[in-house]
Amino acid sequence: MFLHYHEHTHCSLFGSVPHTSSCTKYSLDERIVYANILDGASNGSDSKKLRVEEAPPSRVLHIRKLPNEASETEVIALGLPFGKVTNILTLKGKNQAFLEMGTEEAAITMVNYYTTVTPHVRNVPVFIQYSNHKELKTDAGNQRTQAVLQAVSAVQSGGSPSSDVQEALAAASSPVLRIIIDNMFYPVTLDVLQQIFSKFGTVMKIITFTKNNQFQALLQFSDPVNAQQAKLALDGQNIYNSCCTLRIDFSKLVNLNVKYNNDKSRDYTRPELPAGDGQPSIDPSVAACCNAAVAAAAAAAAAGRVALAGQAGSSGVLLVSNLNEEMVTPQSLFTLFGVYGDVQRVKILYNKKDSALIQMSDTNQAQLAMSHLNGQKMYGKIIRVTLSKHQTVALPRDGLDDQGLTKDYANSPLHRFKKPGSKNFQNIFPPSATLHLSNIPQDVTEDDLRLLFSNAGGTVKAFKFFQDRKMALIQMSTVEEAIQALIDLHNYNMGGNQHLRVSFSKSTI
Repeated sequence: MFLHYHEHTHCSLFGSVPHTSSCTKYSLDERIVYANILDGASNGSDSKKLRVEEAPPSRVLHIRKLPNEASETEVIALGLPFGKVTNILTLKGKNQAFLEMGTEEAAITMVNYYTTVTPHVRNVPVFIQYSNHKELKTDAGNQRTQAVLQAVSAVQSGGSPSSDVQEALAAASSPVLRIIIDNMFYPVTLDVLQQIFSKFGTVMKIITFTKNNQFQALLQFSDPVNAQQAKLALDGQNIYNSCCTLRIDFSKLVNLNVKYNNDKSRDYTRPELPAGDGQPSIDPSVAACCNAAVAAAAAAAAAGRVALAGQAGSSGVLLVSNLNEEMVTPQSLFTLFGVYGDVQRVKILYNKKDSALIQMSDTNQAQLAMSHLNGQKMYGKIIRVTLSKHQTVALPRDGLDDQGLTKDYANSPLHRFKKPGSKNFQNIFPPSATLHLSNIPQDVTEDDLRLLFSNAGGTVKAFKFFQDRKMALIQMSTVEEAIQALIDLHNYNMGGNQHLRVSFSKSTI
């Protein structure tokens, strides 16, 4: 039977040709295996079906029950979300195809995904399983096959889609992307994501959340094609220079259910949705403060890359309210807000001493501090942090004394982020009960540090030295106690002119 089949096999990517010398790259044994696989899949033989189902993982996948009118590019599109597609063999007479992925891992991911989400080509469900073959040995001389594969490869490397690949992209499975932000030095807001991704199509919904100490988002396009294009162009790119790296894959969801329009979620098709209990709605000033930066990112994204979008150059000023006016000082605000950026000036308002203006070195640092510190407890009061309309914090006029309420820190040696490439850029975390200590003198013991932090007014719950004993983790009983300890003990002189360095940690003990 298989000899008759191979006399009429279709081995061209863009059409059927008879079995000739141009298609003799398969050995006789290989042809027998292919024929047996196809016979078992299409003729209902239980024993042959079993062999197919039990095939071990392979980067070559066998696709069955394709509709008659399915194009080769639509078959390629099935594999595009999961990695590089390196080869294809279509068998139109059998409504089947073999697709070769760049790696076995990509093929496994694809099979696992389509086990839970039935793949469709032209609204017809198709079946995907591992092939018994480890690679496809098709005719390298087929110019059209090679052209479309090269076009697909170019898009996956950030190039512009050709018309053939555009057709392939149309067969993408889900309009919803899952986005993880790595190395998140600057905050990434809903508006940042919307403006970057909207260059590839209409963004309908976005939900943001934190999972495993990572900022993540689900983003739904109006069309799966747009999701495909955005993933191919943006995966692995940076939103801002050297940070905020996009890691993108497809969600198993096909529709997002958004209940509230606020700073965590947004349904752009339903502006009437409420903000939700306890959730602030989006402040237009928050989006406006970095429009220039986001516009730069969006323009770059349209070209298939996300380039320098941050550090817009203008200063960012924060308004901090509900402070404990009996306890707060410019120095305490400088130390706490300095965890998230280089504080230039601090001004406690003369006629409203429970409020202060804090000037950061740029708008991105201001947003970062706001996103992490708004709603935190400092000296027993929950502070509120918003963006100020002021562009700078003014110093007192010469000869006028504002009772030490305004301080200029522009030349402070304690700025954490002045040194380019500093490790501090990679170690910025939300306030937590666990603090990271560094620059510890060799003769300082665990008991010394426990006593020091207990005297700061908190309860030490756990302690752990790093192997070199120059660094340690110390866990306080609450986040508020950790904030207080950081304010009091960052830059504390441990003797011998060694000053303790304190920051928030993402770890627990």
